[in-house]
Amino acid sequence: MAAAGPTEVVVVGSCMTDLVSLTTRLPKAGETIHGHKFFVGFGGKGANQCIQAARLGAKTLMICKVGKDSFGNDYIENFKRNGISTEFVGQTEDAATGTASIIVNSEVKTLFNPAPAHAELDPQFYTHADIFCCNESEAEILTGIPVGSPEDAGKVGLVLLERGCKLVIVTLGAEGCVMISVDEPIPKHVPAGKVRAVDTTGAGDSFVGALAFFMACYPNLSMEEVIRRSNFIASVSVQASGTQSSYPYRKGLPQDLF
Repeated sequence: MAAAGPTEVVVVGSCMTDLVSLTTRLPKAGETIHGHKFFVGFGGKGANQCIQAARLGAKTLMICKVGKDSFGNDYIENFKRNGISTEFVGQTEDAATGTASIIVNSEVKTLFNPAPAHAELDPQFYTHADIFCCNESEAEILTGIPVGSPEDAGKVGLVLLERGCKLVIVTLGAEGCVMISVDEPIPKHVPAGKVRAVDTTGAGDSFVGALAFFMACYPNLSMEEVIRRSNFIASVSVQASGTQSSYPYRKGLPQDLF
């Protein structure tokens, strides 16, 4: 359960039910193939990030709307099991469970994850977010710059600073992240540890959830250290199957992270 006290991380975003089929390969167009495993899980970028922050020990609150259906009911119970406040989780009969993603954390800091990215993103998102965090594909959609290396990510960061961002983080999967800010305009590569990945689904959300947790609960850490610790937690998540099911709990992580 989340710790007692005031809410530390607030997430506004999506709740999705994942219907996952495991197969030996992807089917071709029009082809039917046999799968060897099927499971239903909880997903959605906003909810994933909220779950990860809660499991690390932050007191979290989710703001979202789900359908008045079995998936919506199950999701509300999932939040409660993870110690997440559902005071602002609404249910509607006008739509099925599922929506888009914006992520906001407390401490008067805003962390924006532009997923799914749109090239015509409202310019106010760049200027109003304290931290702008995107992955390689989102970075290319937003800036037109293909990202295949930390150097490319640094170029993206410079463009986003010119658009009004204060601090930009470009995630690079196994290569870690690149950060750049108004105060430190030289791109800084923060590498990730090498691990054997089993399933990378939701790793980016694990990273953003961990980022929100450390920002809220350890405000005196440098941003580079926050990113380093978040990289580690995301690397743990890729070593197990599933999305939220792969997210680590605080008790199962090295305690020198906290």
